[in-house]
Amino acid sequence: MDEKIDNLKNLIVVGDRVLIKPRKINNKSKGGLLLPPGYQEKEEIQAGYVVKCGPGFPIPIAPDDTGESWKKTDEKIRYIPLQAKEGDLAIFLQKGAIEILFDDEKFFLVSQNSILLLERDEELYD
Repeated sequence: MDEKIDNLKNLIVVGDRVLIKPRKINNKSKGGLLLPPGYQEKEEIQAGYVVKCGPGFPIPIAPDDTGESWKKTDEKIRYIPLQAKEGDLAIFLQKGAIEILFDDEKFFLVSQNSILLLERDEELYD
């Protein structure tokens, strides 16, 4: 298990994207009926836990207003951070997600625009 966690550290999520591990799917309905395999995977809305987040939306670098264009400027890219944090439960649109397999586990790569709702346990961040 630790090896899989270490392998996830090697992944770099880019831009406004979020890596989500899908929540375990219950194959029984509330009434006890067994649902066919893949039934809930075809739903338009999915849920899962945020594993990694990208840096956010890049902010364009403003031109130098000082008139001192000869000075070397710090061209470090700045970002508007994402609302999602690692550990959040995310409800997202399936059609906006890209399914990937990594170390034989299924993940979704989702743009923040496709995330509808986040549930956060604040105690995780204290």
